[in-house]
Amino acid sequence: MAPPNNRLLIKGATFLHRLLYRVSGGGIGGRFGKAPMLLLTTTGRRSGKPRTVPLLYLADGERIVVVGSNGGDDRDPAWWLNLQHDPRGQMQIGRRRRAVTAGKADPQEKARLWPQITALYAGYDEYQTRTAREIPLVVLRPEA
Repeated sequence: MAPPNNRLLIKGATFLHRLLYRVSGGGIGGRFGKAPMLLLTTTGRRSGKPRTVPLLYLADGERIVVVGSNGGDDRDPAWWLNLQHDPRGQMQIGRRRRAVTAGKADPQEKARLWPQITALYAGYDEYQTRTAREIPLVVLRPEA
């Protein structure tokens, strides 16, 4: 028997998570342990189509911080590559949707925010040990 295709499993789980989150307004899929989750929609850099992923987040005042970990993979997640191409997106927290502009946290911000985000999900520290790339913290700034 062939081993399962991890990318296919992740794609299926993401689809289901996104669907349940949207239908329930975050009642289902709105938390992962003690960490809150949001849906982030970006514009595909090649397709131009909307792409939505569920992500853990940390509220930092009005700003929202997400982690470009890609599970410790050596490649940046597609959503981060999309935001580097076009920093505008949309986030949904619960039933509320807001337009956002994204940017990478600078080194001082990351030093301050990393311990807070790993307090929500300690796995990020392990992910960083798995990859040679620096895992970015991405700051989402809500538009007025």
